Amino acid sequence: MSLEGVAELPLHEGSVPGWLLRVMERLSSAILKIMVEEFGPDKVVERFSNPLWFQAFSNVIGMDWDSSGSTTVLTGVLKSVTWRNPQLGVLVLGGKGENARRTPFEIREASRKFDLGEELARGLEKSSRLVAKVDSALFQAGYALYHHAMFLSETGRWSIVQQGMNIDEKTARRYHWRQPTNFFNNPHEAVAGVEAGRVLNMVHPDAEGLRRTLDDLAREGLQKVASLYSQVYNNIKGQTTLSQFTTPTGSGVVARVKYRGEDITVYQPLPHPFEVYKLFKNIDVLVEGFEDLVLARGVGAKTMRALALISHLIYDEPPSFKDRVDTPLDPFVYSYAIGGKDGVPYRVKRRDAEEVVTTLEDIIDRASLGEKEKLVAFRKLRELKIKIVGKYI
Repeated sequence: MSLEGVAELPLHEGSVPGWLLRVMERLSSAILKIMVEEFGPDKVVERFSNPLWFQAFSNVIGMDWDSSGSTTVLTGVLKSVTWRNPQLGVLVLGGKGENARRTPFEIREASRKFDLGEELARGLEKSSRLVAKVDSALFQAGYALYHHAMFLSETGRWSIVQQGMNIDEKTARRYHWRQPTNFFNNPHEAVAGVEAGRVLNMVHPDAEGLRRTLDDLAREGLQKVASLYSQVYNNIKGQTTLSQFTTPTGSGVVARVKYRGEDITVYQPLPHPFEVYKLFKNIDVLVEGFEDLVLARGVGAKTMRALALISHLIYDEPPSFKDRVDTPLDPFVYSYAIGGKDGVPYRVKRRDAEEVVTTLEDIIDRASLGEKEKLVAFRKLRELKIKIVGKYI
């Protein structure tokens, strides 16, 4: 199965007690061992790009089915288990907060353990940075990223799980990535949860013209780009907006302004032109296109809003304002992986749902665990089956 995508979960506070963490690590170690034997390290890495697999694994080791903490706890547990057992051929890198920022260093260490070579290590670092930049700057829906974890196999195959937090809505959105991917054109195969209204989506297929325009501009020189932005900013500064509202995500303000006689959607707040001039002046790498600009240090959400404005107002190539949510509003939001019973947004993929559940049942049954631990895992899996399969099939 290939069901990478995005899941949204309610924010839960609290921490996992030490005794439960020890149980989780023992369960995870035993289950991972069987998964590697059954599928091989590359396929195990791919499994975690599937939100249903990710959630099911989390539930089986003891996390609540709907907790946002399942992301940070599961990746933390798997990181601990895999680094203690590198013979599995899978390592989990990064994590929450400061651990996320350590990902580049851990990529280097993991590459040495797996003997992947310098060139592949550089490629992994670049992929990690691009994924983080896309979900924080090119796809702005009001979720501040605080978690970034890379699942890496001994052959260099990867998947990445990121999570962002929306304080106002008290929800977390989880982003799943799998190699290979097109970083800039529709990289997410599915998005689940509540639509966030108008968002800034520069990786939507409708924004292909914008990406082409910004690629051309970056090749012409950043000082020209800064000058164009100053021109646009001054033309719309101080206008009374025709209509204005705060987006449901709290990510900023979407306004409609008059520009050359037309109503134009503007995503705010915007940086002052001086900020853009200063940033571009201090970029110390050669920028030869859109990708280089995205990867440049300091280029983030505010800069991308400025660039989107240039493309839209001067070159008539707008960004997309679509969130691409393609699943029904439902408390079981991650169940999009199997579809809905009424055919919304598509018919139930019964086979996919049953494969996840039955495969995990078989794995647990074969794992070297005590009877008590197996009972706990089977009970959690039955609960998950009732909540997902029972509801939708």
